[in-house]
Amino acid sequence: MNTPRTEPRPVLPRVSGAAVTGAVLATGAATYLSWVRQHDDRACATTDSICVTWRGVTAIPLTMTIAVIVLTVVYKRLDIRPRIAVIPPTFLLAPLPLAAAQATAGWWAATLVGGAWSGSFALAAWSRYRILGLTASATLLLVSLVVLYR
Repeated sequence: MNTPRTEPRPVLPRVSGAAVTGAVLATGAATYLSWVRQHDDRACATTDSICVTWRGVTAIPLTMTIAVIVLTVVYKRLDIRPRIAVIPPTFLLAPLPLAAAQATAGWWAATLVGGAWSGSFALAAWSRYRILGLTASATLLLVSLVVLYR
């Protein structure tokens, strides 16, 4: 007789995978945006008027597109569902904690916050851990707003 497992599959490896993905994406985004800023500063150093470069215009949409594609693929591989409840908040709200961490402590803090943000929202995908995941995400968001707007 085959009895179904009553315990859910382990959550910790999947949340850890989401956190590592978030940390890698945060590091990549911070590095790329820093490179774009440096390039734009060099390209616009000789102009006195408004200076717009194609790298500067496409930096944010490119970073967000890559993040959504990577998160979709990784969350599918990690069997984190529902992705519709995890990816939009990560996509729409993640720039606030990342910007606060980057502004206060640099790229390593953005890496840690990116991992914590992605991991906490991934944790909220399971009903058993939803309150813990949403509380952690809300705390990160509130702290980042205080850091950014104090």
